[in-house]
Amino acid sequence: MSEEFEKKLQQKLAEIRPADRDSMEAAKAHWKTVGKPLNSLGKLEEAVVRMAGIRGKADYTIRKKGLVIMCADNGVVAEGVTQTGQEVTAIVAENFTRRATSVCLMAEIAGTDLFPVDIGMVSDVPAVTKPEYKVMSGTKDMLLEPAMTREQAAQAVFTGIAVAEKLAGQGYDLLATGEMGIGNTTTSSAVVAVLLERDAAEVTGRGAGLSLEGLDRKIHVIRRSIELHRPDKEDVLDVLSKVGGLDIAGLAGVFLGGALCHVPVIIDGFISSVAALCAARLCPAAADCMMPSHKSGEPAGGMVLEALKLSPYIECNMSLGEGSGAVAAIPLLEMGLAVYREMGTFDEIHIEQYEEFE
Repeated sequence: MSEEFEKKLQQKLAEIRPADRDSMEAAKAHWKTVGKPLNSLGKLEEAVVRMAGIRGKADYTIRKKGLVIMCADNGVVAEGVTQTGQEVTAIVAENFTRRATSVCLMAEIAGTDLFPVDIGMVSDVPAVTKPEYKVMSGTKDMLLEPAMTREQAAQAVFTGIAVAEKLAGQGYDLLATGEMGIGNTTTSSAVVAVLLERDAAEVTGRGAGLSLEGLDRKIHVIRRSIELHRPDKEDVLDVLSKVGGLDIAGLAGVFLGGALCHVPVIIDGFISSVAALCAARLCPAAADCMMPSHKSGEPAGGMVLEALKLSPYIECNMSLGEGSGAVAAIPLLEMGLAVYREMGTFDEIHIEQYEEFE
């Protein structure tokens, strides 16, 4: 079996470096001179400092914002773990191009461009599907066989890196992550159960509105799939290939690509955070380049953020997906950066500088 993409992926991972600590210290020092009470913008100040470390400079701007939405289908839908069928994935993917989804309208307000990617939908959508990004037409039913091959998992991650690199080359200096794929809370819960060594019942929720009976079925399917395939928690590609999804793998690549290009990448909700966890396990240094947004309503939403050592900026009880939470955080980040860059210093506004006490 070819290992072309896994080799390419390993080469990319070797190039990733941690955030620049000197830039972060310089940003912290600048905040102390800004004419307002010290630390009074809380997490927004921390976000500006974090982005300085990612960008590798304390003096930076946000000029272009993009939302990458990975679209893929999951064979496990055949097991009755969702309320809707796979055809919905393609319908919503096409609606991303028609300004006909929630996140389209939210992104418009946030001045963010949308980039839906068909990384593995069953049905092609002419406005979205590009052969160079499509790994396969939906995964296999993980209750019966591995979701994909190891090489396909590596290809999906590598594809996400390529998308992030392309956007960075076009001048996008802040990326958000989103997804669309019926059945992807099932695959995400399976991946988390393995990586965090949790029972399926602890990390599995109702997704887009399952009944209690449906939830029980979903938990059973996840447990049996893990028992059948025995994914190795120390090997992310093994986990993704056996019980994961192409959207998760692709988004993991976007986080890795952001780290490579020194572009902050915002985590959305549960599925996106699982992808971020996969990226951090593949390359710990990449975790420095991830920005939180909100905490998903899914049971494992908080667990995954804790594992990433991140705290959400907003808590709105959102569970929509599509990148909606990530996009909602963008104006907050821009507000924090505006104060950081444009607010006068204590000297300029003729006020004695605040002292910092332990």
